[in-house]
Amino acid sequence: MKHFTKFCAVAALLWGTATSAFAQEASNDKDYKPYPYMFIGLQGGVQNTFTNYDFGKLITPTASVSFGSYFTPVVGARLHVNGWMNRGGFKGFEKEYDYNYITTSADVLLNLTNLFSRKDDHVFNIILLGGIGLNYAWDNDDLQALLTTQNISAPLAWKDNRLSHNARVGVQFDVKLSKHWGVNLEIAANNLSDRYNSKSNNKDDWQATAQLGLAYKFGFKKKPAEIIPVPVEEWATRIDTVWYDDVTYKDVPVEEKLESNIYYEIRKSEPDPKTKIEEIVKFVKSHENCKISIVGYADKGTGNPRINMKYSKQRAEKTVKALIESGVDASIITSDAKGDTVQPFSENDRNRVVITVTTGKGVKKEKVVTKKFRTEEVRYRVK
Repeated sequence: MKHFTKFCAVAALLWGTATSAFAQEASNDKDYKPYPYMFIGLQGGVQNTFTNYDFGKLITPTASVSFGSYFTPVVGARLHVNGWMNRGGFKGFEKEYDYNYITTSADVLLNLTNLFSRKDDHVFNIILLGGIGLNYAWDNDDLQALLTTQNISAPLAWKDNRLSHNARVGVQFDVKLSKHWGVNLEIAANNLSDRYNSKSNNKDDWQATAQLGLAYKFGFKKKPAEIIPVPVEEWATRIDTVWYDDVTYKDVPVEEKLESNIYYEIRKSEPDPKTKIEEIVKFVKSHENCKISIVGYADKGTGNPRINMKYSKQRAEKTVKALIESGVDASIITSDAKGDTVQPFSENDRNRVVITVTTGKGVKKEKVVTKKFRTEEVRYRVK
């Protein structure tokens, strides 16, 4: 009996929390039709199969899963699977025995709240349910063990399994949390064939279940947009002058410069990489009045002044030659060689270099804004 009392207390607490926290959300969620819809439900709670034994000692856990639909605000149906553990007992011996069961049923759902209400979207719903199906029980080993060890007479005890009909009637209290979620408390009575609990009293056995559940609802239809009639209004036209900025662009000459450094390995004078030469050629082709200054250098850390002057000249001359072969006019090129008399960089190896400076006139786009006006025909409402 303690387990049943605890379950009822937890159910009441969850029920009260859900109703106070989510009632406002449920009442404001109106962008869809509340019916029809489909749902998937999970439930958990306790059950008791009645017999002549202490009621509190026969309470065992149970769980359910269901899938169904509400076709109208009042009528729905579901496929329901429930099961877990049953318990029986023999009075006088104070001995209990457990066995397992599963019940499948097809239930009809009748929403009494919507049946007697003018609207069909409520936070609280009282639902009457009823259905039929089959109950399958198995694993009656506990009872078989008692019969062999205790002086208990149970000639109607079944061994391997027990197949029974199931007729259900019950009531469900449902609370709408949001468009898709709801919680419920369901209490149901299930009618089973005699001998289900391994005893016979010449009438059907009864099982009661009390479960707290969570339902996910889906498949709602979108509520059609409300059509609001537009009042007939009188309109007239006038001619307005509109000032605007007319934006154009003009080409403006600009002096531009490209600096390129071509580095060399020791005792090398071929310009590498060629991409440097290609950059200079591309700059010359896109600019006017170009001038190219080429100065070759050698590093002071290797060789001697005579050798270094030779390499710096070769580097400058071969750079000039590469540019001319690439289509650059020789008249715009000036060259010089410094050997190792000038070291443009502090790092020794970077002074094996040809430094090129290319200047020329390019063109840039300059924005020009002019104030202009145009006339427009404007419609306005006549009051």
